[in-house]
Amino acid sequence: MAHFLDQAKIFIASGAGGPGAVSFRREKYIEFGGPDGGDGGKGGDIVFEAVPALNTLIDFRYTQHFKAPRGKGGAGRNQTGAGGRDLVIKVPVGTQVLADDEERSLIADLAKEGQTVRLLKGGIGGRGNMSYKSSTNRAPRQHQPGEPGEEMWVWLRLKLLADVGLIGLPNAGKSTLLNAVSNAKAKTGAYPFTTLHPKLGVVLHKGREFVMADIPGLIEGAAEGAGIGDRFLGHVERTKILVHLIDADGGDPAKAYRTVRDEIEAYADGEDLSDKNEIVVLSRTDTVDEGVIEIARAELAEIGITDVLEVSAMAGEGIEPLLDKIIETLPEKQEKKSEFGDDHDEPDWSPL
Repeated sequence: MAHFLDQAKIFIASGAGGPGAVSFRREKYIEFGGPDGGDGGKGGDIVFEAVPALNTLIDFRYTQHFKAPRGKGGAGRNQTGAGGRDLVIKVPVGTQVLADDEERSLIADLAKEGQTVRLLKGGIGGRGNMSYKSSTNRAPRQHQPGEPGEEMWVWLRLKLLADVGLIGLPNAGKSTLLNAVSNAKAKTGAYPFTTLHPKLGVVLHKGREFVMADIPGLIEGAAEGAGIGDRFLGHVERTKILVHLIDADGGDPAKAYRTVRDEIEAYADGEDLSDKNEIVVLSRTDTVDEGVIEIARAELAEIGITDVLEVSAMAGEGIEPLLDKIIETLPEKQEKKSEFGDDHDEPDWSPL
């Protein structure tokens, strides 16, 4: 079973520089050779890379300390020590690197595949004794140890990249809908908080492909930490559309709608989520009769929500109109053009 983890705290340290060498030239018939100690090598850097093959931070639960190798020491014959290899830490696309302070200040946002950030630089190698030679000091024995590397604790926070985010109160039918329209296998059940972690599914409809995310149910006070919704509100920040599911059999649909919207508007981390395109859906309509649906529509109309779709994912009803509405609302994907012009191939990407 694959586990999901959307935040982790890790320790990172770049490599120290290698020490400079103390050495003197030794050759036949040369009794007093001059200094020839080389400089130490540079320590390895700490680099973060966003890769598409990962979709969770679970690996960082078991490995929390990352240290790049130090540079090698200098040697005689003015040989500079080898530099320490950079340590590349691979993270899912959508990962943010945050400082370990009260504000959790944003250090880096790895939102694109292949994006790299060089976070800590390795220490400079120490000087060998050859670099101290002067007209007044012909046989120096001074040398430098390498400079120490940098180190810090950081938080990693994953914000899923999805085109469509499913939102709503617990047990509104989000997981059932995701399973019905995509390749996802989200857990479902007739009790609140069945979904404890965000789930992703790929939807293909009329030649358009998009990613849909099932966000765990929100409750009143989620933006302040109530329930399990405060962490997962961040996952809808990068969605283009919000599909708001309201249980047709849940009673007081207007209150259900306002509860979720109030939490979204109260969530002030990042962009303004309240401005996103929203599709309102009455879900689980197969569990009630037409009269209940009409009452729910009327109550939503009283708060200004008149464009409401009806869906029963379990019975397969209303799914086609919903997917049509989604692809109509989604912006067209832009063709990626090479910055090198039409007649030139883009070079292979390299983190170095």
